[in-house]
Amino acid sequence: MRGKGRGNSMQNLIRQANQMQAKMKKLQEELAEKEYSAQTGGGAVKVTVKGENNISALQIDPEIFKEGDAEMLQDMIITALNEALTTAKTDQEAEMEKVTGGMNIPGLM
Repeated sequence: MRGKGRGNSMQNLIRQANQMQAKMKKLQEELAEKEYSAQTGGGAVKVTVKGENNISALQIDPEIFKEGDAEMLQDMIITALNEALTTAKTDQEAEMEKVTGGMNIPGLM
């Protein structure tokens, strides 16, 4: 009788693991398509990235070109990109933690 109880317990564990894996895969797919935006220079530079860390939009206010400071523009682009990517990573980690219950599973995100 003991062996049978362990078998059911093991089956439940495997079922739960499979359910968690399916939830994580679905969440990863959803997060890859989610967009994150940031802006710098009072809105002069706006960047949007997707969860898979691809840039999906970059908007630069034409007024910035009148100032003629390429270095400043480059800094604003880098700052906006880094902020959007950091926001994406933080959101992805928080969403994944909801699914995993805080377990540290190697290879995720």
